[in-house]
Amino acid sequence: MARIKVFAFSLCIVYALLLPAQDPSKIEIIRDQWGVPHIYSPTDAGVAYGLAWAHSEDDFNTIQLTMLGAKQMLGKHLGKTGATVDYVVGLLRCEEIVRANIEKVTPEFMAIVKGYANGLNAYARHHPEEVHLKKAFPVNEIDIFKAYVLQLAVMDGADKTISDLFENKTPSISSQIKGSNAIAISKNRTADEYSYLAINSHQPLEGSAAWYEAHLVSDEGWNMLGGLFPGGPVVFHGTNENLGWAHTVNYPDKVDVFQLEINPDNKNQYWIDDEWLSLESEKIKLRVKTPLGFSIPIKKKAYYSIYGPVVKNASGSFAFHMSVFDEIRAIEQWYEMNKSTNFEEFKEALKDIRIPSFNIVYADKESNIFYISNGLLPKRDPAYNWASTLPGNTSKTTRNGYHSFADLPQITNPTSGYLFNMNNSPFNATSAKENLKFSSYDPTMGFVERENNRSTRMDELMKANQGMIDWETFWKIKFDSRLPDSLVYQIDINPLFKMSPTASKEANEILSIIQGWDKVATADREGPAHLLLIYEYLQENEYFTPNKQEFEKALTYCYTYLKKHFESVSITLGDFQKLVRGSNELPLGGIPDVITAMYSQPFQNGKVKGLSGESYIMMIKYPENGLPIIETINVFGSSNRSDSPHYADQMELFTNKKLKKMSLDIDEVRKNSQRIYHPK
Repeated sequence: MARIKVFAFSLCIVYALLLPAQDPSKIEIIRDQWGVPHIYSPTDAGVAYGLAWAHSEDDFNTIQLTMLGAKQMLGKHLGKTGATVDYVVGLLRCEEIVRANIEKVTPEFMAIVKGYANGLNAYARHHPEEVHLKKAFPVNEIDIFKAYVLQLAVMDGADKTISDLFENKTPSISSQIKGSNAIAISKNRTADEYSYLAINSHQPLEGSAAWYEAHLVSDEGWNMLGGLFPGGPVVFHGTNENLGWAHTVNYPDKVDVFQLEINPDNKNQYWIDDEWLSLESEKIKLRVKTPLGFSIPIKKKAYYSIYGPVVKNASGSFAFHMSVFDEIRAIEQWYEMNKSTNFEEFKEALKDIRIPSFNIVYADKESNIFYISNGLLPKRDPAYNWASTLPGNTSKTTRNGYHSFADLPQITNPTSGYLFNMNNSPFNATSAKENLKFSSYDPTMGFVERENNRSTRMDELMKANQGMIDWETFWKIKFDSRLPDSLVYQIDINPLFKMSPTASKEANEILSIIQGWDKVATADREGPAHLLLIYEYLQENEYFTPNKQEFEKALTYCYTYLKKHFESVSITLGDFQKLVRGSNELPLGGIPDVITAMYSQPFQNGKVKGLSGESYIMMIKYPENGLPIIETINVFGSSNRSDSPHYADQMELFTNKKLKKMSLDIDEVRKNSQRIYHPK
C-alpha cells in the first residue's frame, strides 16, 4: 500500500512537471484604484502563480509565518511561541497526514498548488532581503497542504482541545460565539427581482486568518472574486459570474476525546477490547530562537494511539481525533466550487465532502438559494455520549466512516424566499414553518438548537419585513447594529435594563445611561461602551447570574473607569473603541454579537481597539442576465505593508459603512486599472 501511495503521488508530480512552466510574461497582475489584485493568466496554474506573487507583494510576512509553521520552522524565527506551533504540527502529524492522502488529489489540482508554490518561490528568489529564514525556501506542494491541515484543524478546535488537555481541563465547546453572518434572498422576495447575497465573515482584523481580497481570471473558466487567507491558492468565499456563497463557522461535534485505560505496570500501554496495545512514540525535533539570536535544538516526546494523538496530564492519558486527520482536499473542493457554473455543479462539488465544517449560504443568478450546515462528521455508535469524554478502551468508540452529504441539515429554495446563518442552530435558517427539525438528524452529529443575539435579531428583522425587500432594506438588515429585545449573552444581563435604582449615586448615573440606551451599537451611541465595561467586570468576577448587588458593583466599576480615563461618564462608543492602523485611529462601532459585531482589546488611555469581527464584506445582486453587481469593503486595505498607499485606504469607508464597486469583467478592470504588470 505504501508503494502504491508513493507511486500515485509521483504520478501527480510527474503530471505537474510535464505541464509548461508558468511563463510570468503571460500572467497579468492588474491593480485597481484600491490596490486589489485582479490576476489573469491563460491557465489556472498561471493564475495561482500570479496570486502567490501579488499576495506576497502585499503581505509576504504573514505568508511566510504560515509556511514556517507548516514546515515546523516557526520556533527558529519567533522563539518559544513559534516552537509551540511547531510542536502542534508534529503532534497532529500534519506531514504524515498529507503524505498518506496526497494520492487522492487530482493531477489537475496538483498543478494549481504547484503553480502557487512556484509563485511564492519566485517572489522569495527575487526579494531575498524579505526572507525570514533562507532554509524555508523553496516551498512545495506538501507544505501548502500541511499549512491547511493545520489551519483547518485549528479552526475546528484542535488548539483548544490540546490546550485544555495539557492544562488538565475537560475539553468543551465555547459558549462564546464569535462568528459570522450570511444572508441570501431569492428574487421572489426582492423588489427588483434580483437574488441578493451578503457575505459577512467575522474574522481577526490582522494575522494569518485575516481576509485578503483577490480576483482570479483564466481562459480555463476561472473568474472568481472574494476572500482568502495567507497561503491560500483559491478564493474561499465570494462570487463568480453565476453564483456565490458565504461561509460561517458551525458547531457540530468536530472533536472526539477518549480517556485511555493505561496499564498500571506499563504506562506506555493502553487497553483495547481484550489486549494491551503499545502507545506509539516519537521525539518531535524543535529549534527555538533565543533572545541572543541563535537557536537551540529541543526534542519533545509525542504519543499516539489508534484514536489519534495522545496528551498525558494529571488525570490520565487522553487521545483525540478529528476529520482533518483523514481528508486533506478541502482546498481542492473550494477550487471546484470556484469553477462551478450553476447550482447542479455547485452541489456536485459539495457531495464528496472534503471541507471539514462551515455553514454555506448560497445564491445564484437563476434565483436558487441554498443552505447547508456542512461537515465531515463521523458515524458514531449511539450507545455512547459523544458530547463527553469517551471510553478509550473499546473499538466501539472508533470511527465507522462518515455521514454522507444527504445526511446533513440543508434547505433549498424555501417558499419564504430567504435563508441565513449567524453561527446559530441549523434548525433556524428561514421561516418557522420551513425550518428543519432537530429530531430528524442523527444526534451523534452534535448539532444543537442554540441561538445568539444576531440570529435572534435576524428573526426580528425578517418578521418586520414580511413583504418584498428592496436593496436599501437588505442593506439595512446587513448593517443593523441593534441588539434584540431579549439578550442571549453568556451572562444574563437582561435584568440590568429593568433594574430599580440603587443606593449608589455613581451606579445610578451609569444605570440611567444604560436604561436610556436604544440598544443600537453604532459609534455615535452613548451606552454600548458602558455595557462593554459592565460585562467585562461581571465576566472577570465570574458573576454569571448576577444579583442586584453584583450589578451595582459592575455599574460602580464602570463609573470609576470612565471618570479615571475620560473624566466623564458621557462618552460614545466611538470615544471608547477605535479602529487602529499605524497612525490612523477612527471611531469604531459594533460590540460583541450584534450583526455588525466587533470584539476589542485594550489599546491606550483607557480606550480599546478592534481585534476581530466585521472585516471583509461583500454584497451582491444577481440579475438573471449579465454579470453580478458587486460591492465590497475590507477593514483596512489591500496591503499589510505600512509604506503602501493601500495600507489603510479603506478604513474610512469601512467605519462609515460604505462599500466600493467591484467587477468581474476583466476588460473593464483593465480599462480602469491603476497599474498592469507581470510577476517578475
